[in-house]
Amino acid sequence: AVVGVQRRVGDDGAGRFTLAGHHAGQDGQLFDIALQDGLLALDHLATLPPLPLLHVGLSSGGHLAGVMACQRESAGAVIAYAPLNANHREHKFPAGKPDFLPPEKQAFYDAWPIGIAAEPHGLPKCPVFLAYALHDAIVPVQHALNLVVAAQQHGLDVEAHVFPQAEHGFALRGLAGTHGQWPALAARWMAARLTT
Repeated sequence: AVVGVQRRVGDDGAGRFTLAGHHAGQDGQLFDIALQDGLLALDHLATLPPLPLLHVGLSSGGHLAGVMACQRESAGAVIAYAPLNANHREHKFPAGKPDFLPPEKQAFYDAWPIGIAAEPHGLPKCPVFLAYALHDAIVPVQHALNLVVAAQQHGLDVEAHVFPQAEHGFALRGLAGTHGQWPALAARWMAARLTT
């Protein structure tokens, strides 16, 4: 297994990379530093014997897993309670939600609204497994619903699970309630992707 850990906006910026069309923020910090790190990881993996690749992320890490799922073909992405798209300025939920700080973080959400039908660069190129909490006040279920609608419109492979008794961060907390089954559901889904 290879595990990648990305730098976040606001880190010291050592080893910054630039690609055409990618802009630094006010302090020179790349707004898409996590994506750049992910692309470097994919480049490195391409030099190794082929292995199946799954992107896995929870919460903000789930947004990055979604972004990575839009880059190159992979076996799939497992995403739980992630702010995929409803942090984008034009798709905010709830309406009027303030922008994220630092500004580079908001710029990254705006550049990569994952699962919005009208934003084709943000449509995953691989199967996706979603796990969300129905009453999550931190990351509303609308993020998942937007991706489900886009999947229906564009013929994407998305399996979505919404748990009514879960709270934000349920993957890292107690599993009492309907969300207790999510690890087994995700494991079954991943096993199916890795054997095809």
